[in-house]
Amino acid sequence: MAEINVLIYDDNADRRESLTALLSLSGNLHCVGSFPDCSHVAEEVASLLPDVVLMDIDMPNVDGIEGLKIIHHRFPGVKVLMQTVFEQNEKIFESLRHGAAGYILKTEPPARITEAIHQVFEGGAIMTPSVAVKVLQYFQQELPVKEPVQYDLSEREKEVLKLLADGNSYKMIASSLAITYYTVNAHLKKIYEKLQVHSASEAVSVALRNSLV
Repeated sequence: MAEINVLIYDDNADRRESLTALLSLSGNLHCVGSFPDCSHVAEEVASLLPDVVLMDIDMPNVDGIEGLKIIHHRFPGVKVLMQTVFEQNEKIFESLRHGAAGYILKTEPPARITEAIHQVFEGGAIMTPSVAVKVLQYFQQELPVKEPVQYDLSEREKEVLKLLADGNSYKMIASSLAITYYTVNAHLKKIYEKLQVHSASEAVSVALRNSLV
């Protein structure tokens, strides 16, 4: 099993220590560093080369959303999993718009946090169920006033997108459709091009907003 390098941003020192300890006990998860804010996020990501960033939203100086924007622009291959104490609608949607791979609450049990890290690393789009409900409600409110856009997706691409929207990782999609991981990746590249997005979470947002799945 490949080692997953995780970088932590959280202004609470005790929580940073707890998360570091959790990762050290989680098999292939390795904490490459932890910081109280995103003041030097570009330099830190470039130096430490994380696969996944566990990002607190509310931090002093440079907060998690600003850090997310920098990472998504400078390091598009790095997955950013947002964490917060509260279900803040505006910040949920802003995070997703700027390429967050997932959004979970800090109150989630440790096993769910490590599972979410694994899933975003494998290409999944992760949301705490209560957060997912808010996202769905938001798009359901928007749908009646917008004409659905046609993106010329093939039937197979729609199947892949539906499984992605249901929270499946690349490997799970491959298993469900009896195709290889690389074929799933090829389909998703075409889906991203057709939807004009750059991440799984953006693809799911466009799919839900336009009734594609």
